[in-house]
Amino acid sequence: MTRVELFDQIKKKQSYLCVGLDTDINKIPKHLLSKDDPIFEFNKQIIDATKEFAVAYKPNIAFYEALGSKGWESLQKTVDYFPSEVFTIADAKRGDIGNTSALYAKAFFDQMSFDSITVAPYMGQDSVTPFLRDGKWVILLVHTSNPGSADFQLMVSRDTGKKLFEEVIEKSKQWATADAMMYVVGATRADKLSEIRTLAPDHFFLVPGVGAQGGNLEEVSKHGMNKHCGLLVNSSRGIIYASHNEDFVDTARNEAKKLQEEMKMLLDTYL
Repeated sequence: MTRVELFDQIKKKQSYLCVGLDTDINKIPKHLLSKDDPIFEFNKQIIDATKEFAVAYKPNIAFYEALGSKGWESLQKTVDYFPSEVFTIADAKRGDIGNTSALYAKAFFDQMSFDSITVAPYMGQDSVTPFLRDGKWVILLVHTSNPGSADFQLMVSRDTGKKLFEEVIEKSKQWATADAMMYVVGATRADKLSEIRTLAPDHFFLVPGVGAQGGNLEEVSKHGMNKHCGLLVNSSRGIIYASHNEDFVDTARNEAKKLQEEMKMLLDTYL
């Protein structure tokens, strides 16, 4: 999916919602456990309930690979079920030496047909460039919202006076354009988004943390939006686990719809 196509979907749906499929076998409604593939059945019903409002879906790969071969089967069936117009993200957080990254790219792009993959930049350019393919995206971790993010991301270089996450953005812009690279910026760092937007004015940001993690959608949009929206705001638990009962489909739809309605208003305000 190209950047133009993604922006077209944002305009069409009046939404920049990404639904995170962090599907935990221990949290899905109990009545699904009798199904042949409970994980896929849950995902299928969540997709059906939210596809009207979502422009992207983001399975967190750890929830699937933890289940072994069965989990990978559930993931592949989920990817195959995604509507053709949505942007798909393999939240795999890979990043290794070049030949290993090339195999990860083959797994997630060739075998599973994801549009994009999250990548940790710590090992540098040769660990990232194997993921840079025509029509595919790298989503680079730069400024996350977990408590340990300050351990490295906020370290200041003695030579340049810049924080490490700033160095990552500036260096990575030499590897790919805004048509092939996005950045992960946590929603609970909304105050930093204006600063990061200055460093990467044209790039899309994947912003997790809205909803259950406490991120504020209006603040994220105010500080992070650019003229092409430039945001994919992820909500996982706040949508998929809004109910643990048999009404989970209706509650997931309602939560997604509420976010889409707020996003429509914010697009009208800031775009």
